[in-house]
Amino acid sequence: MSRNILVTSALPYANGPIHLGHLLEYIQTDIWVRFQKLRGHACHYVCADDAHGTPIMLKAQQLGISPEEMIAQTAIEHQQDFADFQISFDNYHSTHSDENKALAEMIYTRLNDSGYIKTRTISQLFDPEKEMFLPDRFVKGTCPRCDAEDQNGDNCDNCGATYSPTDLKHPKSVVSGATPILKDSEHFFFDLPQFKKMLGEWLNSGALQEENANKLKEWFEGDLKQWDISRDAPYFGFEIPNAPGKYFYVWLDAPIGYLASFKNLCDKRDDLNFDDFWAPGSDAEVHHFIGKDITYFHCLFWPAMLHGADLRQPTAVHAHGYVTVNGAKMSKSRGTFIKARSYLDHLNPEYLRYFYAAKLSSKIDDLDLNLEDFAQRVNSDLVGKVVNIASRTAGFISKRFDGTLSTTIADQALLDEFVNGSETIAEHYEAREFGKAMRDIMALADKANAYIAEQAPWKLVKTEGQEQHAHDVCSLAIHLFRILMVYLKPVLPAMAAEVELFLNDSLTWESTTKVLTGAKINKFKPLMQRVEMDKVTAMVDASKENLQTANVAGPATETPEQAESELAKDPLADEIQFDDFAKVDLRVALIAKAEEVPEAKKLLKLTLDLGGETRQVFAGIKSAYSPEDLEGKLTVMVANLAPRKMRFGISEGMVAAAGPGGKEIYILSPDSGAKPGMRIM
Repeated sequence: MSRNILVTSALPYANGPIHLGHLLEYIQTDIWVRFQKLRGHACHYVCADDAHGTPIMLKAQQLGISPEEMIAQTAIEHQQDFADFQISFDNYHSTHSDENKALAEMIYTRLNDSGYIKTRTISQLFDPEKEMFLPDRFVKGTCPRCDAEDQNGDNCDNCGATYSPTDLKHPKSVVSGATPILKDSEHFFFDLPQFKKMLGEWLNSGALQEENANKLKEWFEGDLKQWDISRDAPYFGFEIPNAPGKYFYVWLDAPIGYLASFKNLCDKRDDLNFDDFWAPGSDAEVHHFIGKDITYFHCLFWPAMLHGADLRQPTAVHAHGYVTVNGAKMSKSRGTFIKARSYLDHLNPEYLRYFYAAKLSSKIDDLDLNLEDFAQRVNSDLVGKVVNIASRTAGFISKRFDGTLSTTIADQALLDEFVNGSETIAEHYEAREFGKAMRDIMALADKANAYIAEQAPWKLVKTEGQEQHAHDVCSLAIHLFRILMVYLKPVLPAMAAEVELFLNDSLTWESTTKVLTGAKINKFKPLMQRVEMDKVTAMVDASKENLQTANVAGPATETPEQAESELAKDPLADEIQFDDFAKVDLRVALIAKAEEVPEAKKLLKLTLDLGGETRQVFAGIKSAYSPEDLEGKLTVMVANLAPRKMRFGISEGMVAAAGPGGKEIYILSPDSGAKPGMRIM
């Protein structure tokens, strides 16, 4: 029975390029969509650029262009990157569109008319130079709890405290550097607590992965709070109806972009009706693929908004983990923060599609792109196993048997085994267990190669009376290869298209039972080259060079990449004298032990060995490191910092680290040969 399915991926933000971390999600979604279409289902895949918000407004100002110009250029770049990675959207749109404006206003009006929108006056920090209210992340200052400097407006990376930006000591605007003032403003709030019963049922509906549902229930069991959905001018977005100078917060209209992109598609096609998918009681399926960092919005706010606006909830929300490279977070300095275009300049996109597929499961685990494993897996599986089946046998068909396959099946049992794998592999694809599907496919490829090696057609063709058997063996190998390529078509669409030309045939899921006996095939051409590590190294080096180039120009000629440089985001501090610096005693320390602090969200308890003397330090690095990552490593600590009493104990120093915080924290490590207790000059 054919299913009617609408699929979305999270909308990429329109102020930067696509990178390999983003691509995990779009490749995962695209594989699932291609599989559904290959099975004969009506499956529609839509996406859009997320084009509103303060960061886009400010970045456009830095570049000296309008936000509309910036998002238009970004849209071209995003769509080209996606197309080159074989991501096949049925429609790609923008949240800065007429459809999104109309739908956002419709949903807001329905929520407001039903009593789900509340207003109240709140006090916010205001930049008197830029004349704008400052979002949390656009304020920095001194932590009100531990006095750590240069902390974000909503939480402290040093002690783990969470707070309001108005609680910061010595606050500064990230935008202008000015000292913000407190100013009152009326804001609009979505009354999420009214949906507590509905959300409780939603979390138990089976629409979410179990680990995701359990995590959300922890939040849900606390106090649900009203959600601020408004922002004050200046702001790049849609103005709220009947509220001059008030704009929808980007996170209100961003998920509505799914509906807007689909509405745009429906308006282009006569066979699609918007209400068939989004009206209450719809029997169509709606699947969202997202990263684990945005589950709160997609699994609490979004279903509540839809319910309150008399629209249906998603069938399922599928979350995935982050991408690490070589076991660590993507890093610009190490060249592992790799843009899609940097990859495409050096490597075949289907290498990455296969590697991600081979590692993906239905769980929310992080995926490690180990670059050596990447090369070895692609070379072993795709080149050494799958393509090898055709490359070892197709030449004999062309040269010895006039490019015509035998009318005889040499081993029916082996052929049946390949055909019978169809349903199990389909179940793996359906459940997003792509890694299991790839393992089953490669197990079949191993059997095909073993069969070819055992029969040795290169010997049979030279043995009198065995020519027909050689023809039968090589033809069976082509049949087996064809079935494998049907199974791999969702992952390797470009290679599958080349195989269809080679075989003069279409690869459909139902055609796994089809046998091309007596069929004409074309001359075999190489389908995939081996991954060469020098090209991988060149890609990493190019990524490092891109970072260096981005950091050399002055602010007057900033490119988008330069506007994101670390110095641009965090300028150098005021000049100090040598005597000031000499007061800081930096020492090499061995992390002898690292432990969780159960009561703290962001702290790890470290026992640091200074070469005979140990110190206890609480470090706000839990978001970036697990204890097992740290034990046995050398690091740098401020050894003469006065002890500080914290709720969890006494902290006797500070670990030196770089990065803006959150997932991007990098503790400093001395070179090999350094010993605990050594002074850092």
